[in-house]
Amino acid sequence: MKTAVVICPGRGTYNATELGYLSRHFPDAALLSRFDATRQVIGQEQLSVLDSAARFTMSTHARGDNAAGLIYAATYGDYLSIDGEKVRVVAVTGNSMGWYSALACGGAVTPENGFRIANTMGTLMQEAMIGGQIIYPWLGEEWRPDFARKTELLGIVAAINARADHILALSIDLGGMLVLAGNEAGLKAFEASVSPLQGRFPMRLGGHAAFHTALQEPVAEKGRAALGQDLFGQPQVPLIDGRGAIWWPGATDPAALRAYTLGHQVVEPYDFTRALAVAAREFAPDLFIITGPGTTLGGAVAQSLILNDWRGMADKASFQALQGERGLLVSMGMAEQRVAVSK
Repeated sequence: MKTAVVICPGRGTYNATELGYLSRHFPDAALLSRFDATRQVIGQEQLSVLDSAARFTMSTHARGDNAAGLIYAATYGDYLSIDGEKVRVVAVTGNSMGWYSALACGGAVTPENGFRIANTMGTLMQEAMIGGQIIYPWLGEEWRPDFARKTELLGIVAAINARADHILALSIDLGGMLVLAGNEAGLKAFEASVSPLQGRFPMRLGGHAAFHTALQEPVAEKGRAALGQDLFGQPQVPLIDGRGAIWWPGATDPAALRAYTLGHQVVEPYDFTRALAVAAREFAPDLFIITGPGTTLGGAVAQSLILNDWRGMADKASFQALQGERGLLVSMGMAEQRVAVSK
């Protein structure tokens, strides 16, 4: 049996190719019905209806109040689908909104309460829609570490943020990518300050607010008012948060876990790169399993391992060699990889 760290994806991972993901993969019809009932009570469209739509539309499926529930359900369904006779999960982490999914996968909240947390926070962010996000790479296409370039870009961000009426900050440290967040003036200033790369960067993330910055404090405050302490308990599997801190089974203060989830996690930068470093070094798993939906997080996971010199990986070529030899990374959003870990 192989050991694995499970990684839960965040916003932007349920797209046109993921339409129908729940109908194809979700293993517990009764649980999905309970998720649907939760949304129906508050006047939201059921996940099963959204997932079975004739076509994907950004205006419907990418909205925070819909996307958060779809992504959470797809993630949790994949976690349930992992074959415990093939894989022993030793820790769970996530990217951004994926932290809410990780809470449920790791047993710190029930599946229903995890859904309530994710759906509530997605809805609150959609209603407020404060600021936006942009993504820009600091690694080259060969993924060789260039920390001087990262420092240079963060210097540009700090200079823009110091201007009157401009807000710009690091939102997510995502492997070889910087996810930045701010107001319109700050985002436009960054776009004007850097060179276009690969025909698509700097890239605005449609439908995304200024996650993981102080701009989200009104959302965090409403989240704390809506989501009580009774939702949170002890994890059953170690959880690695967006600071790289580990929440251990039997040694977690549920009040502190709630305070982090509805406080720091919302308004401070999310260090996914650090979370992966801790996952690798503290748990030394045989596999890193990325649940669905989507397949876009694999590059950031690989880059994070390279940046931390995991098993001697120095660039994309050395990662690909190790991946070909050992199958280090398994993306459940890819049918050919899913079979290696699913029931």
